[in-house]
Amino acid sequence: MGKVAVAFASAAVVAACSVAAVMVRRRVKSRRKWRTVVEILKEFEEGCDAPVGRLRQVVDAMAVEMHAGLASEGGSKLKMLLTYVHDLPNGTEKGTYYALHLGGTYFRILRVHLGGERSYLDVQDVERHPIPSHLMNSTSEVVLFNFLAFSLERFIQKEGNESNSQGVKRELAFTFSFPVKHTCISSGVLIKWTKGFEISEMVGKDIAECLQGALNRRGLDIHVAALVNDTVGALSLGYYHDPDTVVAVVFGTGSNACYLERTDAIIKCQGLLTTSGSMVVNMEWGNFWSSHLPRTAYDIDLDAESSNPNDMGFEKMIAGLYLGDIVRRVILRMSQESDIFGPSSSVFSQPYVLRTNSVSAMHEDDTPELQEVARILKDLGVSDVPLKVRKLMVKICDVVTRRAGRLAAAGIAGILKKIGRDGGGGITSGRSRGEMQMQRRTVVGVEGGLYMKYTMFREYMEEALVEILGEEVSQYVVVKAMEDGSSIGSALLVASSLQS
Repeated sequence: MGKVAVAFASAAVVAACSVAAVMVRRRVKSRRKWRTVVEILKEFEEGCDAPVGRLRQVVDAMAVEMHAGLASEGGSKLKMLLTYVHDLPNGTEKGTYYALHLGGTYFRILRVHLGGERSYLDVQDVERHPIPSHLMNSTSEVVLFNFLAFSLERFIQKEGNESNSQGVKRELAFTFSFPVKHTCISSGVLIKWTKGFEISEMVGKDIAECLQGALNRRGLDIHVAALVNDTVGALSLGYYHDPDTVVAVVFGTGSNACYLERTDAIIKCQGLLTTSGSMVVNMEWGNFWSSHLPRTAYDIDLDAESSNPNDMGFEKMIAGLYLGDIVRRVILRMSQESDIFGPSSSVFSQPYVLRTNSVSAMHEDDTPELQEVARILKDLGVSDVPLKVRKLMVKICDVVTRRAGRLAAAGIAGILKKIGRDGGGGITSGRSRGEMQMQRRTVVGVEGGLYMKYTMFREYMEEALVEILGEEVSQYVVVKAMEDGSSIGSALLVASSLQS
């Protein structure tokens, strides 16, 4: 009997040792996989690093490209498009005007009433609607513009006869957030689509005519009086409230910037005359590129698999459409080289499954257990994620957003350098020594959901702008948020152009 007991005891010891050995091997394997994940994160973080020295190289490259784009057509990645907007609203405008804004994922309609004083600007009946995805890739522009005209008709019907009792034709600003080559303030042809739109037959067509045709087909007494880029609309509203506003930037689904340039600096249009001696230039800065931009393998893959490869490189590093997908790509690689997300990790193989609004929510989750991160992952089908993995997710979001904010600041500083508002005099010819040395108050209007709703992006951008410019110069640079600025400002431009 004693021998049997000894045998059982020996077997138990062997089994326990075997179980312990398995557990040790699993623990070692788990630690090895976690080290792999940490190494991937470290590599990514180093690839995204944007110290102030590097940012200043981006600033210089931006200013040089702007100068080249003004010198000749095709001379730069920046198109530097003329807008034919040279008289910005000054507060004396009166009347009721409408704006229709076609942007990235939403379109807006609003009515603005002006009373002839800067303090009297009444924005009425703002409507915001998602753009049906099938319209973004339709085979015909008629479908898209018929839908916009129908939406505008419903908007007009809701107001009754109150704002048009005398039967006066309604004047409309069409805010169009895509590259357009203007021939005047109310006309321009589409150069290319961005932000996921792809209606190929529209390229080269006059956008204002397309909308006017759709309005006419519905029998609407509405005149498309201005075709306005969203950045130009934001600049218009900024200038209306504060004449020191000379730059406007949009950070939303996509990103772009415009600024007020002296006409004698627009070399590719020599002899261009304006009453103000200046004109708003639409940079289309999404296409900016420089070897100094901190690009990673994930950016390269995103670009290659996008609908517009080798195009809009700067936008793909700073705009809301893409930030979530960069985060997704990093997570996907981690899950492929480890099992930190378990069998549910296949969800991260789907392009754009992780939206930037989710990145924002995870990044700014301040609950002790990161419950918002857990909720978002659960909504994606990934449950029971350990806290340390949730913390890893937040870190990835931080790296992506910090780079985006700092590069956005470099872009703004590049514009300030070009026009001599960076404390160094700029690179524009013709400035006197006195102008170069004197620092003036400069207002930069900023609009877009990424900037307005993503606090960490906004803080990283503004922090980096101070770093680049320095404390002394940055105190003269004011960054102002422009809620619905592009739409309201476009309506103001219609009023200004009709009354000038």
